[in-house]
Amino acid sequence: MESGQTRRQSGHWLPGFGGLSQAPSPKREQTLQLLSDLEALPPDEEVDEIVAVYLAHKLMPMEALGDAHHLALAAYHHCDMLVTWNCKHIANANKLPHIRRVNALLGLETPALATPLELLEKDHESET
Repeated sequence: MESGQTRRQSGHWLPGFGGLSQAPSPKREQTLQLLSDLEALPPDEEVDEIVAVYLAHKLMPMEALGDAHHLALAAYHHCDMLVTWNCKHIANANKLPHIRRVNALLGLETPALATPLELLEKDHESET
């Protein structure tokens, strides 16, 4: 990416349906309907290179390749936030410093990492 070039994304979502395909009906269909108006972010060779660095730095194990790809897409596209139920490899406070360090080595910002529940709690706090 050229200096000064940004890829701030709004109104976009990252394709990461691994867990969604296992969600029970009708929640799966309701979630897909919410996402239907948003454009999916496209894959990119640079994202694959980021994933390789994540694996080399043991940010995630090879078995979590999809998780590494999900995080790399969010960082590469300068997403403000990555919302995930994945608390083992992504939304994990113990891993956050390591994620930030590796992304900093790559010149990438780390998006805020949260679970949907954390977002609901923050939304509820703002109402009170």
